[in-house]
Amino acid sequence: MADKLSESEIKSKIETMPEWSEVSGEIQRTYEFDDFRASMAFVEKVADLAEEAQHHPDILIRYNRVMLTLSTHDAGGLTVKDFDLASRCDELVAAAARG
Repeated sequence: MADKLSESEIKSKIETMPEWSEVSGEIQRTYEFDDFRASMAFVEKVADLAEEAQHHPDILIRYNRVMLTLSTHDAGGLTVKDFDLASRCDELVAAAARG
């Protein structure tokens, strides 16, 4: 089990990820895509990352927007696993933008 991060560790990590915000002990980001198919393609890639990491985000899909929410339930809060998966999700979008 991953260790729960302290408030100062969370603050430090979230400062390096400006698109993400901490909400009630979880981190959250909404991604926006051109259309529903692009949203679903992103979600499929996130699912692959989540399975690989054995760490699964809550996912809310609204047409061209996908909201990811992360926390480590068995640790009772945020851990390095959450920030690692968040960063990998950001990398998916950055790679797609580069073509």
